[in-house]
Amino acid sequence: MKTKIVTFGEILLRISKPGYQRLFQGHHMFGNYGGSEANAAISLAYLGDNVEYVTRVPYGEMGEAALMHLREYGLNVSHVVRGGERLGTYYFEEAVAMRNSRVVYDRKNSSFYTLKRGMVKWEKVLADAAVFHCSGITCAISRDAMESTMDAIKLAVSDGLTISCDINYRKNLWGYGLEPHDVLFQMMQYSDIIFGDQNEWEIASGVPHIPFEALDADYEIDKEAYQEYFRKMHQLFPKCKKMVMAVRNQIASSHHTLSGLLYDAVEDQLYTTRIYDIEPIVDPMGVGDAFIAAYIHAHQKWGDKNQYCLDFSLSASAIKNTVPGDQNLVTEEEIINNMTSSGGRIQR
Repeated sequence: MKTKIVTFGEILLRISKPGYQRLFQGHHMFGNYGGSEANAAISLAYLGDNVEYVTRVPYGEMGEAALMHLREYGLNVSHVVRGGERLGTYYFEEAVAMRNSRVVYDRKNSSFYTLKRGMVKWEKVLADAAVFHCSGITCAISRDAMESTMDAIKLAVSDGLTISCDINYRKNLWGYGLEPHDVLFQMMQYSDIIFGDQNEWEIASGVPHIPFEALDADYEIDKEAYQEYFRKMHQLFPKCKKMVMAVRNQIASSHHTLSGLLYDAVEDQLYTTRIYDIEPIVDPMGVGDAFIAAYIHAHQKWGDKNQYCLDFSLSASAIKNTVPGDQNLVTEEEIINNMTSSGGRIQR
């Protein structure tokens, strides 16, 4: 039985200032690695899954350092493409009080930005795979990256793989002439599992989202409204069997409420779960990546136990808010324990 999960995207060097400084303040910076698809891959590997991550990195020390980071968590990087001038980076300014976080991308002319269609040998990559996970971010970087993603998706569909899609809309990345809605809509047509937050579902579908205004864990989600919403989504994306949505309300920079929904299109059944009232937020980057990675893991392990899969995924995403950096370094046991406890106790 095939078990390998393949993800495709750009690994990035994340650079931040310490102590909530603005990007133009101070004289010290610190770095770690990020990138949505890499974050998902590392989460999956940390959960014990068989994962291959495909990207393009430069020759030399910076490319080797990125690959060492990926290997550290057990990722298969045997089909990573080498070449190009440099590793992509992004600069992250942390939120505090009423000040929002800020991301400044520096990805132009990176190794992945200059990747050409045909460089990745998808026939070899997907030959022993069960799942292909793709992202709207990869499709936004360049036309070649988008076309490489679509090549992989179409081959994966013909080979019978499960296609997982994270909508991952980033307006500042789209700049090569195609409309985000058109590209994302096409990618989602091929997908068996689609994930996104409420705003991303709106961008991709054109259907206005349902407001999520939870101020605490007692908020009541309008289940009937979401049921009808996802029925509309299934009409737009008829191949998709599982539609997953993360809903978040940012009350303050360090105080968020977070929940999730799962629509099983085969059953025509909506599943909801608890609301996490999270304060303080330590690091919100990669929270969505943690959600979809946990869902892929759960779906592969527990199949159509929809309520359990959703509870597990939300728990993983909630924990990520407490983990510094982009990647959710938590185990299956920790996620399950968090599903049934209020947390805060010493684990002895």
